[in-house]
Amino acid sequence: MKSLHFNRRRFLQASGAAAIWIPTSVRGYTTAEIESFFVDGEMQADVSKWELDTPALCVDLDLLEANLAKMQSTMGANGIASRPHAKTHKCPVIAQMQLDTGSVGICTAKISEAEVMFRNGIEEILMTTTNVTPTKINRAMALAAECPGFVQATDSMENARLLSEAAQASGLVADVVVDVDPGMGRTGTPPGQPALSLAQLVDQLPGLRFRGMLCYDGASQHVAGFAARKARTLEALAPAADTFELMRQSGLRTDIFSGGGTGTYNIDHETAGLTDVQVGSYVFMDSQYLEIGGEQDEAVYSDFEPSLTILATVLNDQYAGRATSDAGAKACTINRPWPIVKGESDISYTSGSDEFGTIRYGENASRTYRVGDKLELIVSHCDPVVNLYDHIYAIRNDRVEAIWRVAGRGMSA
Repeated sequence: MKSLHFNRRRFLQASGAAAIWIPTSVRGYTTAEIESFFVDGEMQADVSKWELDTPALCVDLDLLEANLAKMQSTMGANGIASRPHAKTHKCPVIAQMQLDTGSVGICTAKISEAEVMFRNGIEEILMTTTNVTPTKINRAMALAAECPGFVQATDSMENARLLSEAAQASGLVADVVVDVDPGMGRTGTPPGQPALSLAQLVDQLPGLRFRGMLCYDGASQHVAGFAARKARTLEALAPAADTFELMRQSGLRTDIFSGGGTGTYNIDHETAGLTDVQVGSYVFMDSQYLEIGGEQDEAVYSDFEPSLTILATVLNDQYAGRATSDAGAKACTINRPWPIVKGESDISYTSGSDEFGTIRYGENASRTYRVGDKLELIVSHCDPVVNLYDHIYAIRNDRVEAIWRVAGRGMSA
């Protein structure tokens, strides 16, 4: 990590008063100030990331772009497509970057995310969660009326009939996929005959157009060890592959068989029939993924670079073996494993306190921090961390190149 070089203390002397010190730091630009510099898509001022007020969510553009390129080159080599999940970044700018580099569309978890993405120019959207309430079903149909590339999921016959009624009432034909359970027992219909029967019903119902199926095996994504992860993934998706073949043989339209993710991106193409991979965290990475190990490195999942960091400032250095920063649970979440202090060794970080993070030094710590120092944290779990921020600072060569709105922040309904 690059450190700042400045005098850490400035002494103020007042007549008749004791000398006191306050930390001296570089300029702490607020979000509003950075926004004022960002005009017509271009930064009009030269601002170092170290000058940002903290906590600040930053993405390294070189690393982000490398992650995008690595994913697309792998997908191309494996003869499969990517359909990234926007629930990770909640940012239309990044979604557009993914489409521009070859993704066939994006996924969203909630109808509110889908609405935000469409309002910001994203038109190929697969919603992976079933809408079950009248309010959400009607919102989905309203979006389908405006967005021809919107596809929604269903996982029950009752829900499919509700979608059909709503589509007819709206005077449209809605594109629908069947969500198949990979064995997690969370969402989706069981594979085999139950899924086939549901697909056939969707195909027959007025107002609906059957497009295929999705099957996201979230349980496989974080299995430690590449060999174990591969075995678990291929076993879990085998019933889904058989189901997709049943649909094809029955004469159903089978445009989409979507599943997989960041942890299995280089495994998923071995599942017969899979058309695209619902990768998400690969754009940012986090400490949860780093510890699962990769095909080339069993200890660290180094396929993608940790491009997303939280910039934090040290507030207190008075106690032996530790320091306190301004990035606690409200900036980092309390997901485990804890954030990683980027570029340092034998230094641990915890964010269990609401407002404060704790830095602890081991015997062989690479450095110690002083009040006013800034540090970068590799996030614990990128999805919920992003949802804590209104903006992401886009950084290149340690300079602020852009500020991106997290337009989908809080869109959980």
